[in-house]
Amino acid sequence: MARTRYYTCLVCGKKFPEGQGIVIRRAGVELAFHSKACFTRFCKLFLERVEEKEFKRVARELMKEFEELQKQRMKQKII
Repeated sequence: MARTRYYTCLVCGKKFPEGQGIVIRRAGVELAFHSKACFTRFCKLFLERVEEKEFKRVARELMKEFEELQKQRMKQKII
């Protein structure tokens, strides 16, 4: 039987098993959150502290991507 891996929520310290919560691995950093509330709390603080120039660039890119997805969905609904 495989052993279950546990993570500790970065925000509240609660332990949770693999397959639950939100775990993000990027640039050699692992971020673990037991709930979307903890993830949201972390993201809010992260976005407030990230360099403004970089925030603006990435935010605009993502806004464009989501606008394009919405346009594609609207086209599909019309047909």
